[in-house]
Amino acid sequence: MPYSEQYKQLMLQYTQLRNSAEDISRMIDNEDFDNALTMINAREEIFLSCKCIRKYLELTPVQEKELNVLLDELKELEVKN
Repeated sequence: MPYSEQYKQLMLQYTQLRNSAEDISRMIDNEDFDNALTMINAREEIFLSCKCIRKYLELTPVQEKELNVLLDELKELEVKN
């Protein structure tokens, strides 16, 4: 898979993680803890996939900046949850 496709895949997966973190936050606010825990556990595979892609992908400075913005948003949601 070409690097640009891998980068797109990585961004899609991190976006999916950010979106699911937002969903988890809403579940926690609504005290729907069972579904929140189920969703948290289901995200592990996506995190591992991102880690593998990230390990071998050489990013341009622009790609690195875009990814860091998304990761900062994700980290903020994860800390909140």
